[in-house]
Amino acid sequence: MSNETDRITHLEETIAHQAKTIEELSDQLTEQWKVVEQTRAKLDRLTERFLSLEEQSLEAPAITRPPHY
Repeated sequence: MSNETDRITHLEETIAHQAKTIEELSDQLTEQWKVVEQTRAKLDRLTERFLSLEEQSLEAPAITRPPHY
């Protein structure tokens, strides 16, 4: 009977450690997801800014007289 009790105790300890590990991994995944979302938002803002600056730099060429006039 002691052998079965020891076995059950060992299994319960293993399950407790696994549950703790799963919870820690879940917390880490949540934190990483926040970082990914923040990075995505920054990338979107930078892309918009880049496109805006690119549009501003594309000015129409100045109208000049051809050399033969």
